[in-house]
Amino acid sequence: MTSRPAPMTRFAVRQRITPIVNRYEIRRLDDAGNEGELLALAQQKRIALKELVTFYTDESRSTPVFAFRARQRIDLGATYDVTDASGAQIGWFRKDFARSLLRSTWHLGTADGLEATGTERSQGIAIARRLMENLPVVDAFPIPWVFHFDFTAGDGTPVLTSERKLSVRDRYAVTLPVAPNGWQLDWRVGAAMAVALDALQAR
Repeated sequence: MTSRPAPMTRFAVRQRITPIVNRYEIRRLDDAGNEGELLALAQQKRIALKELVTFYTDESRSTPVFAFRARQRIDLGATYDVTDASGAQIGWFRKDFARSLLRSTWHLGTADGLEATGTERSQGIAIARRLMENLPVVDAFPIPWVFHFDFTAGDGTPVLTSERKLSVRDRYAVTLPVAPNGWQLDWRVGAAMAVALDALQAR
């Protein structure tokens, strides 16, 4: 049985773009929105037939914290498993391609049986993004859409929120609410989902 880490209520996900890979940093976020301690970092190859993203404790990339991997060659409905440092599954997620045609939708699950669905908070921004992304000029001058995702369990309990912040590089503030019964999403699953919302959103 995998051990569960200490709870984490808020953290930031920041993307750093390099010529070959996308780099992501996960940092603790305080109540005032200030970034603090580095929790994990990862690199994602721009092109991969079977996605694997491993998060490490620091720049040396010698000690893994968690990872997510596609179960099959990447396609529109690929499922991704989230694993701990030892490789044990702690969660999963997949994009709902049919529902995402009008409003991006993801499904998220955990090893303890929870399932949640996440959608773009604003239907208006979702439609505007789809219209603008079909214009040639957008490829030359990308628009920094500020879009947010909200994940809820089947009974309506909030599980995860990811809010994109205005910045030169992609930056997200992620919140993991505590349910009335004290349950809270494992922050490693939440961080994997948050990074996927950026890295895999266009797939």
